[in-house]
Amino acid sequence: MMALRKEGVVYTGITSELIRRVYEHKPGYYKGFSEKYNVKRLVYYEVHRDVKEAILREKQIKKWKRAWKIKLIEKDNPGWNDLYGKLI
Repeated sequence: MMALRKEGVVYTGITSELIRRVYEHKPGYYKGFSEKYNVKRLVYYEVHRDVKEAILREKQIKKWKRAWKIKLIEKDNPGWNDLYGKLI
């Protein structure tokens, strides 16, 4: 999940290459949603071995209420810190 801050938009997506994908978000390589809402901070992620499982989880989270997403993020990242540095 990517965000700029707690009060802003939370972007949920899936990728097989998390480090590369987050790196591409930072300078705004992707036009559209992520550029419009400036979501450049990795605030939450999960690792799944099976791509089908990951896709189902993404769809599940996208249907959630915002409050549930915030609770999920803050369980492990209460300060909404950028987790990208922990990946590289």
